[in-house]
Amino acid sequence: MKNKSKQEELLKGSAWMTAGSIGSRLLGAVYTIPWVTWMGIHSNEANSLFAQGYNIYNLFLIVATAGIPAAVSRLVAQYNGENNCSMSRHLYRSGLYVALLMGIMSSFVMVSGASLMDNGDKDVIPVINSLAFAVLIMPTISVTRGYFQGYGLMAPSAISQFTEQFFRVAYMLGITFFIMEVIHGNWKNAVTQSTFAAFIGALSGLVVLIIALIKYRKILSINNAKSDKLGSTRKLMLKVVCQSIPFIIIESGITTYQLIDQYTFFSIMKLFRNISRYKLNVYYALFSFNANKLYMIIISIAMSIAATVIPILAMLKSKNDKRGIKTQIKNTQLLFLFIMVPTALGLYSVAQQIYTVFYKYDSLGIMVLEFSAFIALPLGMYTVNAAIMQGLSESKVMLKYLFIGILLKLIFQLPSIYFFQVFGPLLATGFSMIVVNLLILRYFYFNYDFKVL
Repeated sequence: MKNKSKQEELLKGSAWMTAGSIGSRLLGAVYTIPWVTWMGIHSNEANSLFAQGYNIYNLFLIVATAGIPAAVSRLVAQYNGENNCSMSRHLYRSGLYVALLMGIMSSFVMVSGASLMDNGDKDVIPVINSLAFAVLIMPTISVTRGYFQGYGLMAPSAISQFTEQFFRVAYMLGITFFIMEVIHGNWKNAVTQSTFAAFIGALSGLVVLIIALIKYRKILSINNAKSDKLGSTRKLMLKVVCQSIPFIIIESGITTYQLIDQYTFFSIMKLFRNISRYKLNVYYALFSFNANKLYMIIISIAMSIAATVIPILAMLKSKNDKRGIKTQIKNTQLLFLFIMVPTALGLYSVAQQIYTVFYKYDSLGIMVLEFSAFIALPLGMYTVNAAIMQGLSESKVMLKYLFIGILLKLIFQLPSIYFFQVFGPLLATGFSMIVVNLLILRYFYFNYDFKVL
């Protein structure tokens, strides 16, 4: 009965997180249809500029936020498992202090260091600056989502995620239409305003979470903690930071791979071929933006499963329930395979139709999307497996595996791009991620008797 309830909890939580994640990802993909149309002949250049700015933004977002909700979620679930809910509430307040500090620091570095991250393209600087506003408040949003997830309340996180994306897309489309179709302005200004939309979306997501805190106040009882029985705020803040650091590095795995592509693809291609910057931007846009927007919808499913499994495993780990952990690993892997494999095959089978609808017909772009559909599987599996490792407090082992993967990515990046050009970065990513996943599955086998077959 206990295992059944945990399985139901996983399915219910994953359903909420999947709905919110896929809904927001779909919005994040569908907007490209009118957006690309309004950009006209500059669409691939605009996509390349957008992707370069967002890759840097995602890294700072992960540094400022990704470790915090996962760490808070894990610690809250752990304390609740120990019947120490007062500490969970105090942890949340301490996490807000950390979030505020991380937001300010990350936003400052983005603004002051934009010129050092432009990769030789000055047009990237205003895009990075516009995204710094969102980084300022996203940590607060993330720590609140982590707090809800620690209690198993996935709905507030899912709804705020969808709301955030909805208002981001609404502002983006509205301002792009005004600049490109009404005043016939510069496409670069339209891209900058489109990235600033992340701040508009973040504000709306924050409002939803504040409403949720009020709605669930009886469950959370935020104002009922007894301060005389709680630990030092400074110690709790230090614990949140220490717990967050491994999460930051591990959850930045996919973004790190994308940044390796961003800062190596152009130089490696120029090294072996005489090719213009415009053509390079077009090639880069094909795999880093056009295909990425679509196959990330698949990976978002894995992200939703990952967000659900961390607090469940953390609670089982605190009770040293090895049998329950083994069952949970099995359920998570089966859920991943049941959802992800058919979805990836579906994307591959309709790649031509989908790509044409979103971007217009392009034979090379369609082949890149078809290839990306299969690369999404090891990327999604990494997301789920990394979450399992973190839920089991095995961050050090996971960090070792990730570093092995990054090393393999760097080793194979040059020959992959030399022989396969635009497919090269995806090939190097897929191969290294497969190795990382095999290492993790091997760890599950030796430590929790988990068998793949």
